[in-house]
Amino acid sequence: MFNRLLNSSPILRRLHEWLRPEKFVSAWEGEHFGLFNKRTRELVGGFPVGPDDIVVDVGCGVGCASVFASECGATVFAVDIDPRALAAVEERMRGRRPARPFRTVLSDANPLPLPDGLASRIVAQEVLEHVDDPHQFLAELVRIGRPNALYLLSVPDPVAEAVQKKLAPEAYWRKPNHLRIFERDAFAQLVRDAGLSIEKQQPYSFFWSMWWFLFWSAERDVAAGTPATPVLAHWNKTWAALMKTPNGAKIKQALDETMPKSQVIVARKAA
Repeated sequence: MFNRLLNSSPILRRLHEWLRPEKFVSAWEGEHFGLFNKRTRELVGGFPVGPDDIVVDVGCGVGCASVFASECGATVFAVDIDPRALAAVEERMRGRRPARPFRTVLSDANPLPLPDGLASRIVAQEVLEHVDDPHQFLAELVRIGRPNALYLLSVPDPVAEAVQKKLAPEAYWRKPNHLRIFERDAFAQLVRDAGLSIEKQQPYSFFWSMWWFLFWSAERDVAAGTPATPVLAHWNKTWAALMKTPNGAKIKQALDETMPKSQVIVARKAA
């Protein structure tokens, strides 16, 4: 009931943000980067989605990008290897009435059970580090893209992953989890080798790098982004306070460039 009131009342939401800033910092981080911009219908800056688009979201997870694309009026194929993830996407879509078709597809993307030249927008966020053959995986993404299709691709940043090597449990580094670390130039070259031209490459979020480092202090599972332990709550609150200081934006930019959580590329297939 309280969450519904917050969503329906901008004044109550602003008051709650002021009283409990750590509850909202993870959402603010995405908004600051330009994620899920409903006003411009951009999944991220430079990656617009509209009613004329067919979006294939490979490795969709719980479906944040898929649901956003559907809300922008696009036809959506949400693809994942995990049936539990697809069940979560379907649950999120329950009760919605999308303007265009919305389908979930169970697949390991080797190959994708989709026709050549289907999609105008292809998304693969934090997936390439999991797959056995990144070149083959990208070839499949390129195959299903129509001429001039846009691609949104991201992988964990190598600096943050080097710290994770010292902190994360051994299972973090074996299948089905992270199999490799992409250096920044190597990631860009991989995308070019697939025949795509890069329109934008940028780092995303020191906040999330540090959040995941501190995550390992928890002795139990914690939902991503929630300040569910004292350590994570203090980190969220510290970051929220920093962003309100005169030099907060400058510090954030320096940290984002040095140790971001992810590398993000927007690329295009030739016309």
